[in-house]
Amino acid sequence: MSTIAFLNIAMQGHVNPTLPLVDELVRRGHSVTYHTSPAFREEIEAVGATVCLYPGGDQPLPDPPTPGTLMAGLAGTAARLLPTVLTDLRKVRPGLIVHDSACLWGAIAARELKVPAAASFTTFAFNRRVPSPTRGSWSLLAEAAARPRTLRSYLRSRRGLRRAFDTRGLPMLDMGNIRQPLNVVYTSRSFQPAVEDFDESYRFVGPSIGARPADPSFPSDRLTDPVLYASLGTVFNADPQLLRCFATALAPLGGTVVVSTGKTDPDALGPLPANVLARRSVPQPEVLARAVLFVTHGGMNSVNEAMYAGVPMLVVPQGADQPMVARRVVELGAGLSIRTQDVTEGSVRALAGRLLHSPRFSAAAATLCVAQREAGGYRRAADELERYLQAAGPLGQQPPVVPSERG
Repeated sequence: MSTIAFLNIAMQGHVNPTLPLVDELVRRGHSVTYHTSPAFREEIEAVGATVCLYPGGDQPLPDPPTPGTLMAGLAGTAARLLPTVLTDLRKVRPGLIVHDSACLWGAIAARELKVPAAASFTTFAFNRRVPSPTRGSWSLLAEAAARPRTLRSYLRSRRGLRRAFDTRGLPMLDMGNIRQPLNVVYTSRSFQPAVEDFDESYRFVGPSIGARPADPSFPSDRLTDPVLYASLGTVFNADPQLLRCFATALAPLGGTVVVSTGKTDPDALGPLPANVLARRSVPQPEVLARAVLFVTHGGMNSVNEAMYAGVPMLVVPQGADQPMVARRVVELGAGLSIRTQDVTEGSVRALAGRLLHSPRFSAAAATLCVAQREAGGYRRAADELERYLQAAGPLGQQPPVVPSERG
């Protein structure tokens, strides 16, 4: 069996899909190490990986989280982390490095150590027709002009990396789209836009959803059908009034309305209808298995989980790649979308009513459910990594991509 090293950025949406995959690789007898921040140590150790902590503790997200600040943050983080990461990896001597598509230091480490690498895409795969948030664009140029300090920070970090390490072949700008000869994408071919434009190096394995520890504190026995569920994820601080609007709009339509408030204190929502259950955290796959409607921010993990459960969605994108995900949900008929500034109790109730009472939305969601499940998930991802490892050539060469039966 092999030693496989995972390197990731410190965001829940990027870590979560890798956990079932790591668990599966460990079950198959591989030794897995995982470079991460302290906040994720416990859940990564729970799936059997050996945790290597990044120096400096947990790192906050760029503020504001724009493409420009994200690029500067990723380049600066790479420069700061690489000496420690390389020291750790030289001790581990992995046969394969799996890094997030935005993890610049993972890609550089693979080149420095001459170890085969695979990229992990937790959102869509990107190309000219599906542009990534950090692609070169007029908007990025405008941001650089408006934030010259951010631009200087980015250029300084990139110059330092280029002088100290092997950065050949890595994108100069597009830090969210670092590709490898094998690119594992955690959604189905059906949900990926312009899927016909991606070559054999991209493997669309579907959502990586594994068993999660039960939450005995969650009152599952209190749920009354029909269950409606609303969540704006964990990255953005949700406006209490926005969450309250969802709760009051959905309450007349459902038996139980579950609202996940994330970083927002549920008490900040004020008094709620009796059939509303508001909690900071809920066991999302368990709730989605009961739900007939999901009001979501459009984070890729949440949307993948909703499609896996066959639940129609009302998408309220908050930022990052969420508008792109929302457009795809609407294009495929599995839901509707509304801008945050257009949210009112009346607008949400009207859209939710359409989703609940028109069979075309549930039919489209059911079709996507089949596609998501048939894609293979974390077991398929483990198969692809093992096949890639087996095809590895002599030290210093990337293995060729072995054709897949599924694509």
